[in-house]
Amino acid sequence: MPSALLIEPSGYDPDSVVISMDDVRAANPQRFEMEQLTGILRFAPEERLVVGVRHVGADEFWVRGHIPGRPLLPGVLMVEAAAQLSTFYCRRVLPDVKGFWGFAGIDRVKFRSPVVPGDKLIIAARNVDLRPRRAEFDFQGFVGARLVVEGAVTGMIVRGS
Repeated sequence: MPSALLIEPSGYDPDSVVISMDDVRAANPQRFEMEQLTGILRFAPEERLVVGVRHVGADEFWVRGHIPGRPLLPGVLMVEAAAQLSTFYCRRVLPDVKGFWGFAGIDRVKFRSPVVPGDKLIIAARNVDLRPRRAEFDFQGFVGARLVVEGAVTGMIVRGS
């Protein structure tokens, strides 16, 4: 059974970015094929919430081989998108923390429906715990009104990076 929804997905237009890719790049180090966010739809630290979007293109590196004839966005990239969204939140809320936010854990992940080229994946992440060296987020991803992925990510600062 799915968790209670973090957001009402119909309230978000995946083309109405309020924080651009350039601003995401200022917070997150990933580039080229590993950039998993198109932009931010909502940043609400007072609610411990951030909502982002990932437009899934037909020309992405994984399309040809994952699954030939019926390409599906790999689940690991959905989780990576949630982690990058969470990193963006951490960088904005804790701007003085130095180092690289890396994975420390992934929990309770469920893939509920496929995501395919042409989809616009809306990702919501709610901060559960935030400290200068560690952060926990619950996340959910939607295509339209359909819940397609959910879980939790934990990140930690890797010093010297």
